[in-house]
Amino acid sequence: MTDISKLPLDLYKANLELQLSLGKLLQEHGAQWLQRGQQLADESAAGMHAELGELLAAEDWQALATESASSFWRHMQRHIGDNQVLAQMLVEAQTQLAQGLQDAMRAWQQQTAQALAGLAPASAQDIAAWGNVFKPWAPPSRAGDPEVQEKKKPPRS
Repeated sequence: MTDISKLPLDLYKANLELQLSLGKLLQEHGAQWLQRGQQLADESAAGMHAELGELLAAEDWQALATESASSFWRHMQRHIGDNQVLAQMLVEAQTQLAQGLQDAMRAWQQQTAQALAGLAPASAQDIAAWGNVFKPWAPPSRAGDPEVQEKKKPPRS
């Protein structure tokens, strides 16, 4: 059996571990997005430099015009491929994030269940003690309030 006085601390620790797990998960997820974004930007820049290099290599106007048209279509195909890769990365990243969130919540649930599982059935003294803890925050009694007294009176016939 667990000492009831340790319950708040155990629950607090479980919540802190959940916050730590979620923070770490979001930090790792953000870092992955930054890394993937940098990789896509680098690939796009390299492709643009290659295209510009081909345009600069043109010897006459006709070659430049022909190269410009084919460059446009290659550029469009590359962007369609980049968008497909980006969409696939998005799905994979969101799947990983969702799995990480599920794992973190599962661990939190297990810790919370373990903290609560060892408790002995509460005695009347324990319940009264916990009630006294929250008395200062209880709403004021309205027993003397005229509105409450009027509601208690039997209906007039």
